[in-house]
Order: sequence, then structure tokens, then C-alpha cells
Amino acid sequence: MPNLWKLDSLKPCTEIVLAGETMPALFWNGVAQRGPQVFLRQKELGLWRQWSWAQTGEAVREIAHGLMSLGFAPGECASILANTRVEWMLADLAILSCGGVSNGIYPTDSAAQAHYLCEDSRTSVLFVEDEEQLDKALEVREMLPRLRKIVVMDMKGLRDFADAGVIDLMALRELGRVHAQAHPGALEARVAAVQPQDLAILVYTSGTTGRPKGAMHSHAGLVYTVRGYNLIVAQYESDERIAFLPLCHIAERIGGAFFAVYTGSKLNFVERPETVPENVREIAPTVFTAVPRVWEKLYSGVTIALKDSSKLQQAAYAWGIAVGTRVADRMLAGQPVSAWLKLQFTLARWIALDNVRKLIGVHRARFCVTGAAPISPELIRWYLALGVPLGEVWGMTETCGASTSSPIGRIKPGMVGPACPFNEVRLDPVTSEIQVKGPNVFMGYLNLPEKTAETFTSDGWLRTGDVGQVDADGYYRITDRMKDIIITAGGKNVTPSEIENDLKFSPFITDAVVIGDKRPYLTVIVMIDQENVEKFAQDRDIPFSNYTSLTRAQPVQELIWSEIERVNRKFARVEQVKKFFLLETQLSAEDEELTPTMKLKRKFVEKKYADRIEALYRD
Repeated sequence: MPNLWKLDSLKPCTEIVLAGETMPALFWNGVAQRGPQVFLRQKELGLWRQWSWAQTGEAVREIAHGLMSLGFAPGECASILANTRVEWMLADLAILSCGGVSNGIYPTDSAAQAHYLCEDSRTSVLFVEDEEQLDKALEVREMLPRLRKIVVMDMKGLRDFADAGVIDLMALRELGRVHAQAHPGALEARVAAVQPQDLAILVYTSGTTGRPKGAMHSHAGLVYTVRGYNLIVAQYESDERIAFLPLCHIAERIGGAFFAVYTGSKLNFVERPETVPENVREIAPTVFTAVPRVWEKLYSGVTIALKDSSKLQQAAYAWGIAVGTRVADRMLAGQPVSAWLKLQFTLARWIALDNVRKLIGVHRARFCVTGAAPISPELIRWYLALGVPLGEVWGMTETCGASTSSPIGRIKPGMVGPACPFNEVRLDPVTSEIQVKGPNVFMGYLNLPEKTAETFTSDGWLRTGDVGQVDADGYYRITDRMKDIIITAGGKNVTPSEIENDLKFSPFITDAVVIGDKRPYLTVIVMIDQENVEKFAQDRDIPFSNYTSLTRAQPVQELIWSEIERVNRKFARVEQVKKFFLLETQLSAEDEELTPTMKLKRKFVEKKYADRIEALYRD
């Protein structure tokens, strides 16, 4: 295959780059091995602050000793309720270094949800980000008798606040410095006492079909997985990553934070969730992992910018992306790329495509990864046409992240690749359910032995609940969740994710949920892309006063229907959408309709909007 994607830099690493059989052992060996090198960076007040490995180690040591001064014992659980930030990672590593169990709570969770997670995990120390998260903790503190102390990372607005059960992070670190002087060697003894088989972290499922379940992962499983990730495509100390997905989600926790601990790649933390596009452009990561929602948003941003550009710029882009598409198509097909087409592609990048890459912030990326949800194959082809290798992975909380991965040099859009080299994957011959086996698979669900037993087959394979197919090359394709497959009133099986992914490729659609189980035809609930649809309305002088009036405007309704019709042409008549409605409320991660990774909760949406759905079938 031609070297247009710099494939020579995308090799696996079979050697162990950092010794240690537990996460704290890995981390402290990293501190000793990489002391003065930059490890973490975070933007504060407009300036990027950096932490070397040695400085990170010093902070973790102080927090860990601070925890010990509070009586935090090995095996106890501490939870972290905060956005993705450096302090999250410092607290996480300190908890693990004490021999404790670390649990993350989404910052968008309500006080009631935080109460359930702290109660279920038997949390004794709770780290919270700021005043907002502290309010949640204080609201439910009386119902958590095991909770001894709340630690606040950011005391802004709390200068005059005083509570014996609350301490700020800097004060905890001061306690730690005093404790370390009085108990030299105590932390080293804790780290040495941690065993590979010990429980390390809890990762709670999103709870779309009931209360969240705490997936338990051991130190052995975590270390095995991060070493396994390096067998796919190696990362190096020279690599720059960006941390912005929730750290309580398996993707960022393992593929971001812990993988960076192992490989030594620099981890850059964004300012806020809203500044991700701006921070990506500033950082220009060499390795970029994101969920489909982010890749779709970056594509939409390019679409908006193009509409505001000159005719000459639009023409240059159209020619450049057409050349890139021809190159990508030939590479995907395993066909040679002629010298003439290579020359055209080089010119296309110089004239237009490199500017698009810089606009997104992926101009330095050696490779990019998408996962955690299905993505449109057309969107992957678009990134490949830019010259950006975007590979898809598939996995879940219970598999400690990725279980299949698309080899960057042999991407098949729409396929999630063959099994990762560190685990086995198979299809159930009857149900076509994808099943996984390997040391990366979780220990089970906390306090739920019956649920754990149900999750495994009699011969020890994890039931993932995903239905798929596998081709002759061993590449898997996820067709849908078993529980989401639609069987129409006419008996036709429909996989809604295929239709939904094609709809989300539209720059005007952020998400979609197809309805039709036991129904005569398919309908769809659509969440619009506010920025792009607003621009569409403004460019055409379509009046609207707020988000709701925008969704109700007839030209907007016609716009979305035209996008649905575009997708309908790809499917058989029985698989085509007949009616739709737009969500009239602008949703954010705080809303119950969305998961923390910004996906619409199918069952929740179907229940909440049942009356509107029924209306689509009455007319």
C-alpha cells in the first residue's frame, strides 16, 4: 500500500516499555524513568501549565499521604465527581497508590444519582470539582454514613465556607506533606502491597435500561489492556494526546489516561467541554481518539466554514476532496495509486486539504480513532480523503475498552476490524451475538452476582449484547444492539443503527432514533445540529426567535425531510422512514435524554415522547 498515510509510523510495539504489574507500580516506575519529561498539560486562565512526571509524582504522593492521614484504608473506595481535568487524574492515581478502589461519577449526574453510586460503591472519601458538585454531595451526605470526607478541587466561591466534613485539595496535600514526614516509606509500602488480582477501579454503566451497574476491573486487567493497546499501534513519549472525554468513561480512562501512563505520551487537558474544538487546534494532537459525535461536529464545522468562504475556495476544496476521495477509494480497495494521482493529491493537500486539516486540528495526527458508538462509513471516507487515517474500534465497559480494531493500513469503513491481538472474539452461531474472552474482560458487577452470571456463557465468554457479522478477513461489523433490532408489523427485521448513522452524516442532524418495532412502518425522532440549522435559516431570512421556533419553521422541516429522503434512497421500501418529528428542546449532557457521551437514550426517548410517536401512526 502506498505510504500516503505515513504507515511506517503506525507499527505495534511488542516490547514492554514500562515495568509493573499494577497501575500504581506502572505509574511510579514511570516517574522514576521519565522524571523531568513533561507528562500533563492543562490550560488555565489562557495559559498552558505543564506538569513533569516528577511534579505529577509529587502531587500524587501528597494526595495519597493526605488520604492516609484521613484513615483511608486499602480496599476502601474513593469516588471522583468532576469534569476531565488534571486533578481528576492526580486523585485517581493517589487512590490507587493507597491500595484503594477508584470510582468516577459523571459531573452531569444529579445529586440522587451521585448518592446511589456512592452508596453502592461504599465510598468513604469523595473528591468533587467545585461549588456546584459540592452542593450535590452536601445534599445527600446525611444518607451516606460511610462518607467521612469531601475533598474540593476548586474552592472558587467557597472562601468563607467552613464544614468539618469538607476539606479543599490544597489543604489535603498539606496534610499529606506532614503525614509523609511522620511516616516515611508508608506510601511505598502501600504500593508494594497492591496485588494484580486486587480490584482497582469501578466503571458504572450508563444505566439506560435500569440502574447503573458497577463494572469491576482488576489491576491485572488494566495493565494487560494498556500493554495490549500498544500491540495495535504503538504510542511514544513524543506523542501528544488530548483528554476531554469523561474520565469516568472506559474510553478516556483506559485509552487516554492509563495508556498515557504506560507509554509516556503527553496528556493535554482541555479547558472546558465547550472549548474542545479550539483546544484541539491549539494542541494539534499526534494521536486523537474521540466519539462519533465529535467527528461529526468537526465535519459540520468545515461545512459551515465552506459556506462562508469564497467561490474560489469552495472550488479548490471541491476539487481537492474529489482527488482525496479517489486516492482513498483505491487505498481501501488495496489498489495501487498512480504517480499522477499521487501528484494530484500532493497538490490538493497544498491548495485546500491541509487547510481543512489545520481548521480541525488534525494536521499533525499520525492516526485517529473513533469508538463508543456507531459512525457513518461515509464520514470515515471523508477523513480518509483528507489524508487523515481514521480507524474504528469496538468494545465496551466490560471489555476494558477496545476488543476489535481496524488496522490503520487496512481500514474497511463500516467494519470495526478484527479482534485485537490481546483477546478473542466470536459470533454466537444462533443469535449472531458478539462474544469476547480474554484477561481484559471485567471481574463482574459489584454487588450483583446474578447479573454477572447472566453476562457470561457456560463456557466463559462475555455476552456483549451486540449483534454482528464477520467477513472472510476476520473483520467484524456491528449491526445493532440485540435489544434495539426492530421487527416491523410485517415481520421485517430492521437494524436502526444503519439508518441512524446515515442520517447523522448530514451536517444538519446531530442524532436520530428510528422507531418501528411492531409498527406498520418506520418513523424517526431527529435532533438537529443547532449551529448549522441556524445558519441555514439566517442565510434564507427564515424567521425564528428561539430553538423551539427554529425546529417548527416549515423550511427547516422541509430541510430535514430532504435529508431523510436522501437516506431513504439507500434502503429497501420496507426500511424507509415515512414520518418524523424534531426534538424541540436543545439538549445538553445534563438532560436525561442523553448519555454522558452525548448519545440519545433510545428507550428513554421512546418512553418520554410516546404521545408524539403515537401521533405519527395515527395520521
